[in-house]
Amino acid sequence: MLSARKNLLMIAVFGSLLMACKKDETSSPTPTPPNEEELITTLILTFTDQETPTEIFELRFTDLDGDGGNAPVITGDTLPANRAYNLSLRVLNESGSTPEEITNEIEEEGTAHQFFFQPVATTLLVTYADADANGQPIGLANLATTAAPGEGTITVTLRHEPNKTAAGVINGDITNAGGETDIEVTFPVIVD
Repeated sequence: MLSARKNLLMIAVFGSLLMACKKDETSSPTPTPPNEEELITTLILTFTDQETPTEIFELRFTDLDGDGGNAPVITGDTLPANRAYNLSLRVLNESGSTPEEITNEIEEEGTAHQFFFQPVATTLLVTYADADANGQPIGLANLATTAAPGEGTITVTLRHEPNKTAAGVINGDITNAGGETDIEVTFPVIVD
């Protein structure tokens, strides 16, 4: 009889522990998902020749259905060698019936955004020509130059809340930038 009481007591203690654990699990608040960033379906880089403004070249990324689904369409262009360009960026959400311009929002929230340009095996060089309220670069307006002919790529990355005072970030070095990547696209580039 003592053994039966002992078993019942152990079952009661074990059962109440299980209930206590279950109660804690269900009573803890459900985490709130972070705010979702704007959907970026289109990124356009427009190169306008400084000497001949009618000569315009464009790199374009379009992914209307977002991540997954259909593959994005990325088009490059051939930039004449040994030239200087004004480089502007345009950011859109074209997933709905009416395109949504996101460029202005990035500019308005400039202290929380910065584009980075990483050319590989090309003589294309990009330098910032705009600044946020703190005098730090955003990257919507830039100067670009080409040198000798060649083929390569340029990766364009938009970071949300980067550390703009970290080493090298003001000069476009993404290494210490931190923050979250809103979009990153690698474009083919030919300098001819």
